[in-house]
Amino acid sequence: MSRIAAVILAAGSSSRLGEPKQLLDIGGQPVLAHTLAAVRQTSLAPLFVVLGHAADEIEQRIDLHEVQMIHNLDYSSGQSSSVRAALHVLPPDVDAVVFILGDQPLVAPAVIERLADAYGTGNASIIQPNYREGRGNPVLISRALFEELAQITGDTGARPLIQRHRDAIHLVDVTAFSRPDDIDTREDYERIQRAFSARHNE
Repeated sequence: MSRIAAVILAAGSSSRLGEPKQLLDIGGQPVLAHTLAAVRQTSLAPLFVVLGHAADEIEQRIDLHEVQMIHNLDYSSGQSSSVRAALHVLPPDVDAVVFILGDQPLVAPAVIERLADAYGTGNASIIQPNYREGRGNPVLISRALFEELAQITGDTGARPLIQRHRDAIHLVDVTAFSRPDDIDTREDYERIQRAFSARHNE
């Protein structure tokens, strides 16, 4: 049986917001707490969280039990540094990783689980969800591409790898779900707050 880890990327400095987006309140809980809760509802293990900016404050305010912390001291160089930091500490028996953005509090556990299920049945090197709006995150990447992934630099995650191998990606149909937004601006945050309220008032 394949062992699939989860890596939540949450080291960013939130420069456009002016405060740590990982700690913004959504329904009484920090943004990152929602993302963690979604991953904890899946079968993925082990679970890693990469922290950088405001790491001490995040650790004080968010329940990180059974989470393996990765402190990325080079977070200011961009998201690729967090990806490399995670690859560096992955156990050798991990066959694939689902990379999850820490600022997507509305990511659905079912979507994450479907990526893992698809890998278990087909062992594709890259598996990506196809939402009703099109492709999106999270993304599963197999060990076969870890070395190539580790060569990416700058403020990007796996996107260059995904573009390079676009024709080989296995898409998972999750058109029953909306593609989760991430938070870069105050407008993004307000939109996600409204979406969260609408979901919990249905």
